[in-house]
Amino acid sequence: MANIAKNRSRASRYAMALFDVAVAEGDPHAVERDLASFVALFGQFPPLRRALWNPAVPVARKLGVVCEIVERGGYPAPLAKLLKLLAERDLLVLLQDLLDAYRRRLMDHDGIVLAHVTTAVPLPEDRLRAIAAALGQATGKQVTMTTDVDPAIIGGVMAKVDSSVYDGSVARQLERLREKMAGGA
Repeated sequence: MANIAKNRSRASRYAMALFDVAVAEGDPHAVERDLASFVALFGQFPPLRRALWNPAVPVARKLGVVCEIVERGGYPAPLAKLLKLLAERDLLVLLQDLLDAYRRRLMDHDGIVLAHVTTAVPLPEDRLRAIAAALGQATGKQVTMTTDVDPAIIGGVMAKVDSSVYDGSVARQLERLREKMAGGA
């Protein structure tokens, strides 16, 4: 577990550096697309992932493969440099976390926040737009939403935006009522 947190922290630092350079030198959205396409290679070609993540494979061979992919793919200089650096340091395992951290930075830069909304039943599109608008007003940012259905919340809406949770579920209201009744008895 500590290793996962350490990897995410490292990936976040690399993502911050890449993002800062991408903003200063060009189009951070293009860098995101190119980074995502590089990371997608590992999903499309599992033997490639196994080879490049395997500690038994010499770093020089990993670097050679990454250099070949970077040259053929025409990746922009800042990204190409970072990918080669990760290969040299045998840190290609950080790529998915790096992409996730880069995307969070890009969304923040663009004034977009990701919200995860849970409801007891599927909601029509107009209600989802209204929820997105209300969350946008609460956060002061444009909201991109993912939705989930969980009958256990009974009714209402529960939204998680970054580290904030807006719990307007019936289940939570019943829990509060139960706590008040238990405290007053």
